[in-house]
Amino acid sequence: MNKAAQALASGVAGAVTLTLLHETAKRVTDKAPRADLLGMRTIAKVMRKADQEPPPDDRLFWWSLAGDLVSNSLYYSLAALGNEDRAWLRGTALGLGAGAGAVALPGQLGLGTRPTGRTQATKAMTVAWYLAGGLAAAATAKCLARYG
Repeated sequence: MNKAAQALASGVAGAVTLTLLHETAKRVTDKAPRADLLGMRTIAKVMRKADQEPPPDDRLFWWSLAGDLVSNSLYYSLAALGNEDRAWLRGTALGLGAGAGAVALPGQLGLGTRPTGRTQATKAMTVAWYLAGGLAAAATAKCLARYG
């Protein structure tokens, strides 16, 4: 497997980890972060700016999920680029950076603060889950570099 394919596979592992955590936890606790709502709000906001009517929420959810998987896959693929000995450091930095951004930026972008910041537990879960995505990407990168 070439380096680009390894990086993309690592990114997919990180994105799937993050998405599974989000989608599972929202069914278990009302304190769970709701990144799906942020994605839906983002798509709707962009569509309205382009004078388009957003689709109904049930379809908007699937658009958001697909967009999250693609964008997070590309983002987390960065964990596999460069020296493989630093994959853990890159994965950790990517995860913590994305988690902090997911808590701090939505309000400033006009998307609301409640989906990822309504309680301290919600904020902690947000950062932890993005970190888990970064670590999953790093672990996959290390395995693929060794065995791939």
